[in-house]
Amino acid sequence: MRKTSAIAGLVTALIFAPWAARADGEPPPARPESPPREGAPGGVERITLAQAIQRAQSRNVSIVVAVEEIKRAEALVREARASSLPTLTGNAIYTRLDADREFGGRVVSAKDQLSANLNLTVPIVVPQRWAQWSHAKANVTTARAGAEDVRRQAVIGVARAYLAVISQKRVIDVGERSLQTAKAHYTYAHTRFAGGIGNRVDAVRAEQEVATDQAQVESGYAGLARAREALGVLVGDQGPLDTEDDIALGESPAFDSAMRDATGTRRDVLASRARLEAAEQLKNDSYTDYLPFLIGNAQPFYQNPPTLVQPLTGWQAQLLLTIPIYDGGLRYGLSAEREAFSNEARSQYDALLRQARSDVRLAFETVKRAEAALAAASNAARLAKSALELATVAYQAGATTNIEVIDAERRARDAETAAAVAEDNARQARVDLLAASGRFP
Repeated sequence: MRKTSAIAGLVTALIFAPWAARADGEPPPARPESPPREGAPGGVERITLAQAIQRAQSRNVSIVVAVEEIKRAEALVREARASSLPTLTGNAIYTRLDADREFGGRVVSAKDQLSANLNLTVPIVVPQRWAQWSHAKANVTTARAGAEDVRRQAVIGVARAYLAVISQKRVIDVGERSLQTAKAHYTYAHTRFAGGIGNRVDAVRAEQEVATDQAQVESGYAGLARAREALGVLVGDQGPLDTEDDIALGESPAFDSAMRDATGTRRDVLASRARLEAAEQLKNDSYTDYLPFLIGNAQPFYQNPPTLVQPLTGWQAQLLLTIPIYDGGLRYGLSAEREAFSNEARSQYDALLRQARSDVRLAFETVKRAEAALAAASNAARLAKSALELATVAYQAGATTNIEVIDAERRARDAETAAAVAEDNARQARVDLLAASGRFP
């Protein structure tokens, strides 16, 4: 009879738990308000990964600078080309003397003189300038390849930031579920204590777990705010950005295909190859510094008043042949500099090829381990949830204290958090594999 009365009292207390007063007269802890979600006033804009990449390509500061570098390289081509094309200049001179200059009663230099001429300079044979023009064109190709590499790095950064937001939202979901579980346990323990069946120690322990989970949830929201702000900065937006709940990444390539694409299509490899080709071209054109160059000059003129040696109008033409003989060693220094620059570019390209192959091998191994870790973490979370259910049943049956329940709650929370982290690691590993093989972006 005594046991039946105790059970009846417990059931009554559970029914009226939401209205039960605490022993010290304070209400149960209230659930804090969450930050505004999408669609609410002051909510954060939600975009897809494709939209984030598209915005970054037009707003990301690194990409914008790289595009402007292409324009700068094209302007340098026009500058280098100018020295290989004809130039035309005009000159006009007015001279005022204090008096006419006379010789034998004849004016040889009037006090008022006006002269004008046009000067046309035509580079006829200028191999050095032609080489500079060609080098400037090669630099444009290098700038374009470099811009593609910058775009690749920026897009990979956006993808990582996007995944970080998703992962942080998963962590918050885990924390909120753990908080609800802890609150339910606190309500049960406090109701038992209020009904005279339980003890205050159980209620205090349960309340302490609620406070701990609440602190972790608040920390999770702070991390989410940081992740959203980081995504907004990388995309080039004026504020934080939110993500869709999930994304679909491309299929993983086969190992042989990934190794081939890593050295043939990756944009950083292509950019390094373009720099190497430009350096080789610059080195191979060093011979032009030793070649003679020929320039033509034509000059029609006007002289008023004419003089004994200068008619009213006329013209003159010249051919100027310049043969470099000795320049103090400048050409030898330039040749040695270009040789060193080419060797550096060659070493950097070879090192990048080795790094690309290493990235593919490491990415495949990381994906395999990350997927295995995700499976294990998911299984651990499932088992921890079952352990929590069993511990709760045992505690409600009076077989154990709530220490086992609280320990099971913590283990379940940690296991679910580890599963969320493992899920993010698997996604990040997939992005690394696609980027290493040149398939992303």
